[in-house]
Amino acid sequence: MDTAPASIEFDYAIVGGGAAGLSLAYHLACEPRLADKKVLLLEPEAKSQNDRTWSFWTDQPSLFDGIITQEWRQLAFRSPGFERVFDLGRYRYKTIKALDYYRFIHQALQGNSQFTQLKASVQQLEHSDEAVLVHSSAGQFRARWAFDSRPPSIRPQPGKYRYQVQHFVGWEVETEVDAFDPEVVEFMDFRGEQGQEARFMYVLPFGPRRALVEYTLFSGTPLPKPEYEQAIRQYLAERLGGAGYRVVEEEVGAIPMTDHPLPARDGLRIINLGTRGGRVKPSTGYAFKRIQAQSARLVGALASTGRPPDEVTGDKWQFRLFDTLLLDIMQRQGESTRDIFRQLFERNPLQRIFRFLDEQTSWVDSFRIMNSVSPGPFMRSIAHVLRGQPGQRKA
Repeated sequence: MDTAPASIEFDYAIVGGGAAGLSLAYHLACEPRLADKKVLLLEPEAKSQNDRTWSFWTDQPSLFDGIITQEWRQLAFRSPGFERVFDLGRYRYKTIKALDYYRFIHQALQGNSQFTQLKASVQQLEHSDEAVLVHSSAGQFRARWAFDSRPPSIRPQPGKYRYQVQHFVGWEVETEVDAFDPEVVEFMDFRGEQGQEARFMYVLPFGPRRALVEYTLFSGTPLPKPEYEQAIRQYLAERLGGAGYRVVEEEVGAIPMTDHPLPARDGLRIINLGTRGGRVKPSTGYAFKRIQAQSARLVGALASTGRPPDEVTGDKWQFRLFDTLLLDIMQRQGESTRDIFRQLFERNPLQRIFRFLDEQTSWVDSFRIMNSVSPGPFMRSIAHVLRGQPGQRKA
C-alpha cells in the first residue's frame, strides 16, 4: 500500500478493505464512466490470510467467476423425517476463498492511478453538506462521498430488538479414504441434537477426500470452542467409519443476525456498506451476493447521476418482516427452526426458495412460501411484532 496520498482531496473514500469495501472498489475500477474519479481506500490491516470463505447461489455470471474455488449443481437438505438432494437447475452454488478475493482485487487496483491505498485506521467520519472529513491514523482527508464498512457496534437489547448470532467453526480436512460426494453440497444437515437452538452441519466438498466441514449454530450465545470441535469430530467419525484425516485449515466466525436498525446512511454523504449497512440477511446470515448487488447499485447511480441513489439498498419491507418473524421464533423457540426449514424444503421447489431468500419472489410466490410452513409459530411472532417487543423464551 502507499505510504502517503498524492492529495488530501478525493471523490470517494472507502473505509475498510474487507468483502464490502473491496467489492465497491472493484466495481468502481470496472466502470469506465468513473475513470476520472479519485478513490481513497483505507484498511487497518493487510489481508494476507484465508480467514473465511464466501458462498452463494446464483443463476447469473458475476465479476468474480474467474476466482471461484468450486461450484456445485446439487444441494442436499437433511433433517429427521426428510432428506432430499436437489438439482439446482439453472442455479449454481459457488464458493470463493477470501484470500483469492483479496489478492484478485488488490492486483486489479495495483498501478491504477485512480486509487490511493493506505494502511490506516479511521477514528471518525465528519460530514457536512459539501464533503466528508476523514480522521485517520494516517492523517485527515476530504472526500465528496464516504463509504463506511467498519464493523458496527451492535449490542443486544432484550425487550427491544431481536438478536441472534450465526457462529461456527469449520475445518477443511483431507481424509485417507473417499468420504465426500464432490457433486453435492451438504447445505443443512439438522440430524444432530438441537439443544433448544438451530444447529446443523454444513459441508462443501472439494473432492472425494477433501472438504470444508462446518458446525453452525443460530443462537444468542456462542459455545466454548471445544464443543464445536467435538461435534465436527463426531460427524467425521461417523462419516469416515474410523478412517483418519488431517485438518488443513480452520475457520472461526460469528455473524450478527438482528432486526436492530442498521441504517444505510449516516448523514447525506456517508453510505454504510456490508454488515454496517444491513447487508447480512437477518434470517440466514448470507451477505456476499447482497454486498455485490449494493456495490453495483451504488456505482451505477454514481456513473449515471454523480451521486448515490436515494434508496441505497433497494430492500423491500415484506422480506424484512419475514426476517423479523423468523428471528423472533429463533429467540423464543430456537429448536423449532429446524422444522420450519424442513417444511420450506419439503414443500417448495428449490428455485422458489432461492428467489424468496434473494427477495425476488412475487406476492403470489411469497404467499406460497409462507403458506407452506406451520402457521402457529409465525402467528405468535406476529403478535410480538405488533406489540413492538420481541418474545422471550419461557423457562
